Amino acid sequence: MSRLFDAYVMVDWSAAAQPKLGKDGVWIGVIKRDIRFRPAFEAFNPPTRQAAEAQLRTTLADLRRRSEKALIGFGFPLGLPEGTAAGIKLKSADWRGMWDFLGANMVDKADNTNNRFAVAAKVNRLMTDEARPFWGAPPKDAQRWLATTKPVEHAADLPPLLRRSEAATSSLGKAAAKNVWQLLGAGTAGGQALTGIPAARRLFDELGDKAAVWPFTTGWRALTPEDVNGKEAVFAEVYPPSVQPKPEPGEAPDRAQVRALCEHFAKLDEAGKLAALFAAPKGADEATLKAVESEEGWMLGV
Repeated sequence: MSRLFDAYVMVDWSAAAQPKLGKDGVWIGVIKRDIRFRPAFEAFNPPTRQAAEAQLRTTLADLRRRSEKALIGFGFPLGLPEGTAAGIKLKSADWRGMWDFLGANMVDKADNTNNRFAVAAKVNRLMTDEARPFWGAPPKDAQRWLATTKPVEHAADLPPLLRRSEAATSSLGKAAAKNVWQLLGAGTAGGQALTGIPAARRLFDELGDKAAVWPFTTGWRALTPEDVNGKEAVFAEVYPPSVQPKPEPGEAPDRAQVRALCEHFAKLDEAGKLAALFAAPKGADEATLKAVESEEGWMLGV
């Protein structure tokens, strides 16, 4: 089987509220072919999310000039738990409705200051008129609809605590994925989802029919070369802790992580094994298929 992609771009995101370099900043890893058609890796550590978007546009433009297709792996949730969009009464109660809602409400400035806590509070107000399900604001951002501390329980009237793909990482132990409702703390994904989804949305909309978002626009199934023919990029959610890096001497851990992800998917594609990873796990029932394809998404390789 021929390769699906020519290049592999992995994005380790950050919800930092100020410019951030090095540890816990945004890191972008890219594997593409050099002039001798050998895979070559390069990494970028832009100080802000706006700079990261600009770098991704530059990378995509370079690949476009070379007529090469890319797998773009985003290390943050591309969807929220089933029922979130309906819970805040969006007209389009699916992934696209949620992407548009966040795109319209998130303000993320050039210096990384952003209103993610206000957006989380708005979701809480629309869904429950209480300080749930989102939680974890710093004291200065706490208000009636957003608390600093965890609610007593994640009640049954809310969307699930975990998306199905997050629950599937339980075998990773301490490295298992956390829920999107927590906004602050080590390994949390809430702030990354709120700031990351609008960035992915802008890039996707700019590419138009030259891009796909797995599994939302492709279906949760194995992809074929015909599926990506005419595409410049396929967006997918990845889970960085699922691939263990081996840092080279003097290499920053975050750089090693995006390099390991790029190498992992590139090697699978070269061996003809990547296409199958886009398929649903055996035994996935209809309810799971519907939720993953319409709202929750899935982590590639989980």
